[in-house]
Amino acid sequence: MAKKNQKKEKKPVVNQRKSKLKKEKEYIESLEEKIKELDTEKANEISQFKDLPLSEPTINGLKEAGFISMTDIQKQTIPLSLKGHDILGAARTGSGKTLAFLIPLIEILYRKSWNEFDGLGALVISPTRELAMQIYEVLVKIGKHSGFSAGLVIGGKDVKFEKDRVAKMNILIGTPGRILQHMDQTAGLQLSNLQMLVLDEADRILDMGFKKTLDSILENLPPSRQTLLFSATQTKSVNDLARLSLVNPQYIDTEAGTNNEIKKQTPESLEENYVSVELQDKLNILWSFIKTHLKSKMIVFFSCSKQVHYVYETFRKMQPGISLLKLHGRQKQTARMETTYKFSKANQVCLLATDIVARGLDFPSVEWVVQVDCPEDVATYVHRVGRSARFGKIGKSLLFLTPNEEEPFLKNLAAKKIAPKKMNIKTSKIKSIQSQLQALCFSNPELKYLAQKAFISYFRSIHLQSDKEVFDINKLPSEEFAKALGLPGAPKIKIKGGNKAKELKNTSRQLLKLSKANEDGEVVDSKKEVRTKYDRMFERQNQGVLSEHYLKTVNNKGDEDEDEDDDEDFMAVKRTDHDLNEEQLPDLSAPASKRQLKKALSKKASLPGQGNPTKLKFDDEGVAHPIYELENEEDFREKGDAAEQIKEFVAKESKDMEERDAEDKEVARAKRQEKKRRRKELEKQAFDDSGSDDDNEEEDVAYVVGTGDLDQDLDHSERSDSDDEEPASKKAKWFDNNRINGRDSGDHDGVNVVEYNEPETLEDLEALTARLIQN
Repeated sequence: MAKKNQKKEKKPVVNQRKSKLKKEKEYIESLEEKIKELDTEKANEISQFKDLPLSEPTINGLKEAGFISMTDIQKQTIPLSLKGHDILGAARTGSGKTLAFLIPLIEILYRKSWNEFDGLGALVISPTRELAMQIYEVLVKIGKHSGFSAGLVIGGKDVKFEKDRVAKMNILIGTPGRILQHMDQTAGLQLSNLQMLVLDEADRILDMGFKKTLDSILENLPPSRQTLLFSATQTKSVNDLARLSLVNPQYIDTEAGTNNEIKKQTPESLEENYVSVELQDKLNILWSFIKTHLKSKMIVFFSCSKQVHYVYETFRKMQPGISLLKLHGRQKQTARMETTYKFSKANQVCLLATDIVARGLDFPSVEWVVQVDCPEDVATYVHRVGRSARFGKIGKSLLFLTPNEEEPFLKNLAAKKIAPKKMNIKTSKIKSIQSQLQALCFSNPELKYLAQKAFISYFRSIHLQSDKEVFDINKLPSEEFAKALGLPGAPKIKIKGGNKAKELKNTSRQLLKLSKANEDGEVVDSKKEVRTKYDRMFERQNQGVLSEHYLKTVNNKGDEDEDEDDDEDFMAVKRTDHDLNEEQLPDLSAPASKRQLKKALSKKASLPGQGNPTKLKFDDEGVAHPIYELENEEDFREKGDAAEQIKEFVAKESKDMEERDAEDKEVARAKRQEKKRRRKELEKQAFDDSGSDDDNEEEDVAYVVGTGDLDQDLDHSERSDSDDEEPASKKAKWFDNNRINGRDSGDHDGVNVVEYNEPETLEDLEALTARLIQN
């Protein structure tokens, strides 16, 4: 009967599951019908997410995250994506491209009832770690009711930790390098069933730095997938589309005007400005700008990470009055995450950063975007200024242009319908910080080193730019720019051209000598004087704090006409060439046989020929002597017979030992006396503390029959106190079972009365009673 009742109870549960699955299947079929009936041409008429054929978990997630209305890019791309089309979308920054691909991603997996056993269903690739983290956070908000597992894989994290979990993910978001690493090393990552591939900031991913990595990723992906590409600046290159294997892609450009007219790509609510400034005045104007906008939230862009590091360290020591943060690609992942979080939460802060922050990141309430260095192209400019004025909010941007960069770069901006206004800065408002930077670099060698690296990195970045009309390294004022950074002079810059340095390094020295030989076969040395590494070190400019001062005080080259006793030349070292006798030089030729070669390289075989290792010590006159110096045999015989010398040596050592033994005994005796004195003081102190305050009060005394002689005990105690060599014996307690008064209880020489204090506790009384009963 019990089994029948269990079966009756299980049937309703199974029926509930079947009915639930049936309802869910019917609901998904209804969604499919709504998507098929959706008219993409009238998609612009839909303004809210709830009007789209989306699942209830997705709508609830959007509503809880605060997403109600759709932007232009979302209106045009989401209906096409739901129908399964490949998308190539372009929209200005801050227009909501993230939701435009995350919503179709969740919906396609929901309609196919995706679970952990189906493997990876969607892959999202981002060019930077910060952007990948932002996409992941948005996905967690809007997809928390969908029940899919999502993972974030970026550089700087523990690979082993990710390997154990990547195989169970339905959605994977990451950077190209780390995704390719998991494809190669993680056996549980299955991509054969991939449904959707998303490339955010596609133009950045398609750059040279990610091209090979992306090709390797695409080789492992199935061709039957849906692909979505989004960016603020997009290209319609046929080669790019073919390489990404897009099938009949729908090109969506919300910024394209009528008749293929080019439309402005920057936000309408953004106020764009620029100033014409000399290269050496950039830091002065930047410092003055920060000091006049202490209650603002701003991002300052530089061209390289070394500049960011230098400006951050120097400005922080000068304390502008606003919080400073730095963010560049050379930082560790934990530092980058912490900086991103702090800047997002702060209201009044200045972030010094490179172009790693320029793409896709959504920082709330950024008021100013300052570009200290000119961007490499118009697309970079658009992405930089897009960090402000997002989602219709008001923002401002300021671009620093040198006189050489102003005309050609403004011409490039005008071609994209971007026309920033020129601002005139009052010279009275500019504060010069050149003297402060020089003082910091002079007092701190590390800051001087950072300034040198910033100088070199900036010039190299200008040299690597492809647009030579805007970036001309020959027109840069190197000396003035170096002084503006706090350096006494411009450091030497080595621009790598080809493999000449590597070839010179690997060339044989003998061949180099032959190449320098004249017709007679003699090697000509162009340097007449001997030069050491210290000479070359102090000849370098700006490589150390004391280099310039050293060159002013010391003349390394010397002058033959000067007097040798001249006081100005007292530190100069005059070196001359010395003739070398080739016969005295050791033979450095290679061994002829393998046995000789093995012996030459063997440390054990070479020790017998070298002899015992020796060390030298110097006497007061400066003469070197071995540490263990042996006496000659002749000197030993002059001192007398060997047996007599042995007797004298033994007698001398014996006498020394006796003297040292007497000293040791005296020290031990003094220690015993000191110990005895301290014991007497403690006993006296204890006796004084136990005495009665009232002299008339009689002390209670207990009389116990003892078995020892009191006089003998007293005599023994006196002898032990007077004897220095033997320590005083410890007196036995009155309740000791084995000994009473220091003597064996078995000796019954006489009967004496010994006084003891009255027992204080019950245990003492019981012990005393037991002892008395035995006696």
